[in-house]
Amino acid sequence: MNYKELPAEQRKALLNQLQGDYAVFKARGLKLDMSRGKPCKEQLDLSMGLLDGGLISQNAKDETGFDLRNYGVPYGIPECRALFGELLELPAENILVFGNSSLNIMFDLICQYWTHGTGGSAKPWSQQRAVKFLCPVPGYDRHFAILEHFGIEMLQVPMRDDGPDVKLLEELVADPAVKGMFCVPKYANPTGITYSDEVVRAIAALSPAAGDFRVIWDNAYCVHDVREGGEKLLNIFDEAEKHGHSKYFIEVTSTSKISFPGAGVSVLAASAENLAAIKTRLAVQTIGHDKLNQLRHVRYFKDAAGVLAHMQKHKAILEPKFDAVLSTLEGTLSGLGIAKWTNPKGGYFISLDVMEGCAKRVGELCKEAGVVLTPSGATYPKGFDPKDSNIRIAPTLPPIEELETAAKLLCLCVKIAALEKLV
Repeated sequence: MNYKELPAEQRKALLNQLQGDYAVFKARGLKLDMSRGKPCKEQLDLSMGLLDGGLISQNAKDETGFDLRNYGVPYGIPECRALFGELLELPAENILVFGNSSLNIMFDLICQYWTHGTGGSAKPWSQQRAVKFLCPVPGYDRHFAILEHFGIEMLQVPMRDDGPDVKLLEELVADPAVKGMFCVPKYANPTGITYSDEVVRAIAALSPAAGDFRVIWDNAYCVHDVREGGEKLLNIFDEAEKHGHSKYFIEVTSTSKISFPGAGVSVLAASAENLAAIKTRLAVQTIGHDKLNQLRHVRYFKDAAGVLAHMQKHKAILEPKFDAVLSTLEGTLSGLGIAKWTNPKGGYFISLDVMEGCAKRVGELCKEAGVVLTPSGATYPKGFDPKDSNIRIAPTLPPIEELETAAKLLCLCVKIAALEKLV
């Protein structure tokens, strides 16, 4: 039954019934959290072997024989660069290894461009009349926060089923004030969409008016399948090279959801031109990142095949959790005309769109009953969802029993918010 087609009296009666069900949930005193994409304990347990002192205590030298306990090797040990080169299908010489956070890499990039420009003759962005960035929406709140921190204007680009609206991207990059784009091209946050080959090719072919245009290709979920087979993302550098556009792209990723958040390694991949500018800054910024942690990761995972085998164990933990949420959404909200949702093959999120004007209310109802969701609007710049409809669901952290309870409450709140609006 489509709620919008129900007679007014029937809507009121149904709302009263659902409010009674909601009161029962509130009385349970729940304390459940689906607010952020955190690995659960079982996932973290998978990497405990990384803490085995034997991985490095007997031999702390890299493959060249360099003693990694000392200063040196500022751009990452060779075997770690090679490992990520294999995962990202890029030459090792185009990869730099950093500390534990790809977010830190992205912040530092924007900071460098703001104060010193992108390299060559480009003026610092802070000395230019206007600086704008393209932001696929719904998107990643931390990308938006970086841009807001620097006062960069954010231009929203709607996400389609195959990636951002390419026609709009092509129009917007004709403005020389548009300096770049943040995006998560595989299993996008929060939709779980992987950009189609056509969209990747179109982004690679963009001809921006700004010569200092940069796309930060945040490939955070490059190996994070939750369905067998997953999805394949076209190599952006291969496509960009066909147009002579390699300088426009910076790729980042990390092991935050492979090994340990906050104790993994992160990497940056870029053209030789971009790497030269980044290395100039790094020579002043740091004497090097944690090389022993890089060595520890390489010796534990060994190669790309080892990483992929490890991620199969993550998949075995996460797939039932995604299924639990999706089956509840399908069984409870399907056919009511008040919500739609994504069914991703990987990543960390499910994107739920409720009736326009209802997302904040759904969040309030869930919170009052003991379930914390990502704040409404977080998936849009400055926390403002113009339709007040998107909700990011993070199924990874709670145990399945809690997740099933939280999903049932969420669906109940979606129904109540919709009926309140219709009544």
